[in-house]
Amino acid sequence: MIPLSMADVGQPQIIKKIGGSPEVKQHLETLGFNVGGEVCIVSTLAGNLIVKVKESRVAVDKALARKIMV
Repeated sequence: MIPLSMADVGQPQIIKKIGGSPEVKQHLETLGFNVGGEVCIVSTLAGNLIVKVKESRVAVDKALARKIMV
């Protein structure tokens, strides 16, 4: 299990755990990051990640990406 921020670009990953405070978990869930769901890094830009989750693209900063374990 590694943080999403360390995953390879273009490789689909399955979310295994979401860390952080209850507010952070709720925010990520609202964006579509759910345990068991698939996420794929599209690109990195200045340390931030563009990820594809549930057929949409979302920008996630590196600190938030470290809370998503794949």
